[in-house]
Amino acid sequence: MNSPRKHALAAGVAYIVSFVSIPTLLLYTGVHDPNFIVGPGPDTRVLIGGVLEMIVALAGLVSAVALYPIVKRQNQAMALGLVGTRTIEGAVIVVGVACLFTVVTLRQAGVGAGGLVAGQALVGLYDRLFSLSQSTMPAFNALFLAPLLYWSRLVPRVLPIVGLIGAPLLLVGTAAVTFNVVERTSLLPLVLAIPIALWEFSLGVYLTVRGFRPEAVERLFASR
Repeated sequence: MNSPRKHALAAGVAYIVSFVSIPTLLLYTGVHDPNFIVGPGPDTRVLIGGVLEMIVALAGLVSAVALYPIVKRQNQAMALGLVGTRTIEGAVIVVGVACLFTVVTLRQAGVGAGGLVAGQALVGLYDRLFSLSQSTMPAFNALFLAPLLYWSRLVPRVLPIVGLIGAPLLLVGTAAVTFNVVERTSLLPLVLAIPIALWEFSLGVYLTVRGFRPEAVERLFASR
């Protein structure tokens, strides 16, 4: 397996793995209860959700690092931008997970009703961090990566076109939630997030199964 194929495979698998965080929508239902800290029941669901999000943070960084040596031959500045946005996304995800783990720690320490305000504040902070990371940064990731793939033709052009369409839609949905136009769990932001999710999943599958187009790779390496 040649080097570009290895990079494509690593990036493709990383994109697919990043979808493991989907179950957190259900796993975090309990921690969003205002009385979670004083309530009964195990903390396992929150801990599992945190681990899944940590995997997502790592997968995002792996995808950017794997793609960088190839797409930098099209435009190094934009390739660095992709690595930068992925790094920011991963870092914010980690901070968000730390907030929820702190809530679990307070609960296990038995702080009681005195910790309700702190717990609610930490969960609220997590929600804001989630909006900044997994609800916003994928749009900027696409705005850096999709043009590179479109110009280089490393993958069929329909894939980056989906990313370029999905990025502004995702930003609109995130803005609507940020400015309290709609609720975070309402239908509108979920629908507006579908194109960007389709872009990332389809790109991951294509890179895993097919890899970069050989003629496009040859053209990039011959021009630099």
